[in-house]
Amino acid sequence: MAILTPERIADQLRQLPGWEFKDNAICKLYRFKEFMQGIRFIDRIAELADAMDHHPDIHVNYTRVTFTCSTHSEGGVTDKDLRLATTIEQEFSAASR
Repeated sequence: MAILTPERIADQLRQLPGWEFKDNAICKLYRFKEFMQGIRFIDRIAELADAMDHHPDIHVNYTRVTFTCSTHSEGGVTDKDLRLATTIEQEFSAASR
């Protein structure tokens, strides 16, 4: 799988509000009202990511959860990362309803 150009990444991120390209990865910080809401969200994303065989880096800071996606085997951002970010975004939108 090919690494995407910064221009292609920027173009794709226009469809993913709040996602940023930095340090050779795409990432987004999500905020929750309570700690356990974030943990339950992580559990849901972990199941989906595992099914996709593509796993984000996850950082938890109380009610803030940051997902960072990069295809480590390729050394940068690929279509797999954008698909995973889209899945995370869709799940967050669904959980927020």
